[in-house]
Amino acid sequence: MTSSFHEMWEELRPLGRDSSSGGYRRYAWTGADADCRAWFRAQAEARGLSYELDRNGNQWAWLGATGYQDVAPGDAVVTGSHLDSVPDGGAYDGPLGVVSSFAALDELRSRGAEFGKPLAIVNFGDEEGARFGLACVGSRLAAGALTTEAAHQLRDGDGTTLPQAMERAGYDPEAIGPDPERLARIGAFVELHVEQGRALDLSGDAVGIASAIWPHGRWRFDFHGEANHAGTTRLDDRRDPMLSYAATVLAAREQARLAGALATFGKISVEPNGVNAIPSLVRGWLDSRAADQETLDTVITGIERAAAERAARDGVDLTVVRESFTPVVEFQHALRDELSAILGKTGERAVPVLGTGAGHDAGILSGTVPTAMLFVRNPTGVSHSPAEAADEDDCVAGVTALADVLEGLACH
Repeated sequence: MTSSFHEMWEELRPLGRDSSSGGYRRYAWTGADADCRAWFRAQAEARGLSYELDRNGNQWAWLGATGYQDVAPGDAVVTGSHLDSVPDGGAYDGPLGVVSSFAALDELRSRGAEFGKPLAIVNFGDEEGARFGLACVGSRLAAGALTTEAAHQLRDGDGTTLPQAMERAGYDPEAIGPDPERLARIGAFVELHVEQGRALDLSGDAVGIASAIWPHGRWRFDFHGEANHAGTTRLDDRRDPMLSYAATVLAAREQARLAGALATFGKISVEPNGVNAIPSLVRGWLDSRAADQETLDTVITGIERAAAERAARDGVDLTVVRESFTPVVEFQHALRDELSAILGKTGERAVPVLGTGAGHDAGILSGTVPTAMLFVRNPTGVSHSPAEAADEDDCVAGVTALADVLEGLACH
């Protein structure tokens, strides 16, 4: 199993990697994405699995079925994650779950496990939302959490729409939409993911079980000012949206600190974007998360109020648009407890259960399908960065844990 994991990891590692940053740029419907998809299909076919592409571009590899139509409702056990990345992201966020899924199947076969239920491994498309600004597009479409009409309106930074990008990559954008019949076949979905934090490192555990995903969302703040000459316009005569934006960034940090939440302005667009020009428009994207809905609402209200007050001072017009939102996800307690019981039989001590502020496909599917997550220790807690890491021994422990879980859920 160790050699299986290592071999796959080394094959996948160079795909979509940027030589200058050392990070990954595996954006949806690009050449790097196509390379990752080809890798997934090759892994499926090498193991004699039935390969299937769903209407939303998500990839499936089936054991015990030629496709979802062969599966009785609620019978399939599914595992997997995603292969795309944030800009200059790390190697583990997403791919660890996909590689571990294939490696776990290899481990179960080496044990001589007899499968009583169909098993599928899935690669969900565009989980990070790096290109079109909306996370979990593939799973949202499948679950009906994103309408076909809204998906067709998504655009990247160059103005390319999602349908145009899909069509150029050889896929049919007219086919996308809810996939309830497929999801109805799934009795359990278990996603393994590198932890995006240090809880396991602090507890000394290699593997943990997810309890819940914090409510989180993305908001776009548009500050409309007046373009003018940076060298000739008096400070008192300016309508500078950059000042309003900068004050809002600081306000977001303060509101999050006071509430024990998280708020990050991580993306910005400036027009006309000249060194010697006062901007006419500053557009900033806010990501905010909190342990509960009330706290998140308080933070967002505080940020919007601070932004509006500062914009009024600066003579700047403000528009705020909520681009995406995911409510709190409490993973199904029965499935979570079943994972704890399975892993409790094989481990020396109870597997820790922990919450997370990061969104995942498992969270999107949780409203329709019984879902659970396993986390693998991240020794630094760094994620969405080339510095993201996991020790190979911990990765192997994650594969073993996932194999144990799949054996408990899908085998005689």
